[in-house]
Amino acid sequence: MNPTFPALVPSPIPQAEWQAQMGDRIVVDTKANEGYLIHRNGRTLSFPVATGQHRYVCYIGRCYNATTPEREWQIQSKDIKGDHITFGPSGRFLRLFWKDESTPYGFHEYGYEERMFDDQPRFKSMGCIIVKKEIMDILDRTFAVNEGNVHVVTHYGIDEPASLAFVPQK
Repeated sequence: MNPTFPALVPSPIPQAEWQAQMGDRIVVDTKANEGYLIHRNGRTLSFPVATGQHRYVCYIGRCYNATTPEREWQIQSKDIKGDHITFGPSGRFLRLFWKDESTPYGFHEYGYEERMFDDQPRFKSMGCIIVKKEIMDILDRTFAVNEGNVHVVTHYGIDEPASLAFVPQK
């Protein structure tokens, strides 16, 4: 992916004032471990994330590079997982699809949130994008408002995150 997009000036909205809207998109900078929810008008909500470890791991029967891939995705399903450490108290998992295929990647909480977000750097997941409970609540509402289909971009290093929200969907 070549991140050459028109320059836009992000217009931030405080988390307490954010309201999910139809057409919202998510951009995740996997270098800075920062996520952005972006309205169609360019208004943004930024939030910390934890992304994949930059090493090979063996996890749930697979051995792979745990670095979160750079891609354009769609969140197309929501699961409730029983593992409340890996997936946090709610067990919510918003699954990422790539080229209309289900992947093992997604957004979720983590049972020991403070530990996950206090330590730096936050390259700690097995490839998924981990968010705090309050952000998961917002992502869950965004998924519902967008009728089960949310556009997501993950990229390593983003100069202008709002501009990535306007990548044409394929």
